[in-house]
Amino acid sequence: MSLQPLVRAPAADADVLVRRVHVLDPRAGIDAPHDVLVRGGVVAEIGAPGSIEPPADAEQIDGEGLHLFPGFVDPHVHLRTPGQEYKEDLETGTRAAAAGGYCAVVAMPNTSPVVDSSSLLGSLRDLASRLARIPVGFTAAITLGLEGHHLTEMNELREAGAVAFTDDGRPVTDAGVLRKAIQYQRLCGGIIALHEEDPSLSAGGSMREGSVSARLGIQGVPWLSESTMVARDAALAGYEDGRLHFQHLSCVASVDALRDAKARGFKVSGEASPHHLCLTHEAVRDLDTSMKMNPPLGFEEDRQALIEGVRDGTIETIATDHAPHARDEKEMPFEQAPMGTTGLESAFAAVYSELVLPGILPLSIVVDRLIGGAALMDLPTPTVAVGARANLCLVDLQREWTVGEHGYESRSSNCCFHGRRFHGRVLMTVADGAVAYRERSFAVHAA
Repeated sequence: MSLQPLVRAPAADADVLVRRVHVLDPRAGIDAPHDVLVRGGVVAEIGAPGSIEPPADAEQIDGEGLHLFPGFVDPHVHLRTPGQEYKEDLETGTRAAAAGGYCAVVAMPNTSPVVDSSSLLGSLRDLASRLARIPVGFTAAITLGLEGHHLTEMNELREAGAVAFTDDGRPVTDAGVLRKAIQYQRLCGGIIALHEEDPSLSAGGSMREGSVSARLGIQGVPWLSESTMVARDAALAGYEDGRLHFQHLSCVASVDALRDAKARGFKVSGEASPHHLCLTHEAVRDLDTSMKMNPPLGFEEDRQALIEGVRDGTIETIATDHAPHARDEKEMPFEQAPMGTTGLESAFAAVYSELVLPGILPLSIVVDRLIGGAALMDLPTPTVAVGARANLCLVDLQREWTVGEHGYESRSSNCCFHGRRFHGRVLMTVADGAVAYRERSFAVHAA
């Protein structure tokens, strides 16, 4: 790829000293209190607590009792531009991401029109260079119009800046078409990310097929719809020696198929979303449409399999699949409402509260998986290291807050965790050297 993969609007480089903060960077092997000085947007010095003299022109932050992580990277978000800006746009979506501690996101191409041409991709990148609060990368469609029949000009799109290729929102059901896409991917680089679903099994379904769907009288989607496609496409990746990434896995069999493919040396990877890690189909009992997403919420055994996949590294990254919808679209009968939940602003708090605090996963693994999307997308991995561009997330793990109580930075409010009381509040995010977000009360206190 000849262009920089990520773009953002111009922003002033930060000069800030965070003193006596607990730094946790699992990839750099740091888990201890430090002073961290950022000068000109670069991590200039890391020292013992209280050891760094503050430069006269640098902001000082008392980090006592707070944690500093590398900024998170989400390889799977929907920013709805072009064509659906009433749901989200590049400014509101990246603002929501910054509020969640993210220093970079990768946007999906299932917009209106679909991002399947280099001209449209170029205009999107240009728009992001003027509006995006944090660096954003764009994926391009695998097939024209996401129709699953004819391949896009993948090499041309890659040269125009496409980070990856995906028909996300729709599966590539034709194995021959996907095989050809993998062959082109080997030539032009990047990775192919797949929404795995067999429409002949899932068509008409609104939630996971099981005891709850039966009680509610709602047509369900069998887990087989996803796992059979994961197994098929993993075999294609192995046969063609291509790189495939499986999006938002949701069931035991999919995790097993991914683990088996990795054991065989195939170049495959996977992600899990906070909602699939924290919720099950039981959450649909009240017919809250914010609980309607694709793939649907699974069983408890599926949730446990996903957690184990995150723990052992079978699943390399936690990705939100941030999918904003307008209020009137979600205020419909469950079966008629669109699928999708927002998640950028609540992701860390949800996983921290539901999995770390109860002792199910260590904090270091959660942080590692929240930055893991960078390597999968061939992007620089954020790190707290001298000389690195500052991509940092300052968090108060003790702070309790209610999701959505003061509204959202996102344009949409269809969050499946709305109203939930969580621990772990993002106070500040530094993305590509610039302060991209300050939590309101923290900003007032700092001032």
